Amino acid sequence: MTGGGVDIRPASAADHDAIWAILRPVYRAGETYCIPRDISRDDALADWFATPFTAFVAVMDGRILGTSHVGANRPGGGSHVANASFATHPDARGRGIARALVDHAKSWAAGQGFTAMQFNFVVATNADAVHLWQKVGFAIVGRLPGAFCHPTLGPVDGLVMFQNLEVSDDA
Repeated sequence: MTGGGVDIRPASAADHDAIWAILRPVYRAGETYCIPRDISRDDALADWFATPFTAFVAVMDGRILGTSHVGANRPGGGSHVANASFATHPDARGRGIARALVDHAKSWAAGQGFTAMQFNFVVATNADAVHLWQKVGFAIVGRLPGAFCHPTLGPVDGLVMFQNLEVSDDA
């Protein structure tokens, strides 16, 4: 998929170094993901590529500048709802990478038969992400008071965000 100069394609093992270069600073900062700040490269990549998720990379100007993984939020009765995670290289923030990744994730998920997408835990202080997710149609449907231990702010809220992916006949 191509949009705004961003090509998004499935990730492969050949992309591991580039994906780790994106995930490492995000995880080490400890401000946006419920991932141990000292997670190893191998454990981080195993988690990113774990079933039931499909990993993708965003390429701009020949360089991998973002990554996502998309898959079923839960098995069984929840398997019709997708979940996704996103990360952008620090050098590429503000260049439309995250927007391209979320647009791709929604399109890919709908194409796989998912009827909705849910983000289980968006750190409320991650203002850029919350703003973007709302801009592309996600609603905050739940707030988890003090559920995230931010490394500098202490306990902050976690948000549950949701968007229906089905197109209404009235649309």
